Amino acid sequence: MKQLPMLATILVIIGAVNWGLVGLAGLVGGSANWNVVNLLLGSAAPALENLVYVLVGIAGVWFLWDCYAKMSK
Repeated sequence: MKQLPMLATILVIIGAVNWGLVGLAGLVGGSANWNVVNLLLGSAAPALENLVYVLVGIAGVWFLWDCYAKMSK
């Protein structure tokens, strides 16, 4: 269970970097696809790509819950 915070941290970082790159590609313009998760997993395994997005979302919710729990003490 001690690995859960580290796994959640890694997933949140992956999600943050991925969305940052997607936003940056949108600002730069053109049809650039800087979605790293999609580039690595999308064409070969769309279901795996969706699983990564779900895990990143769960990690984000877990982070919010953890922060709320720590602030409540």
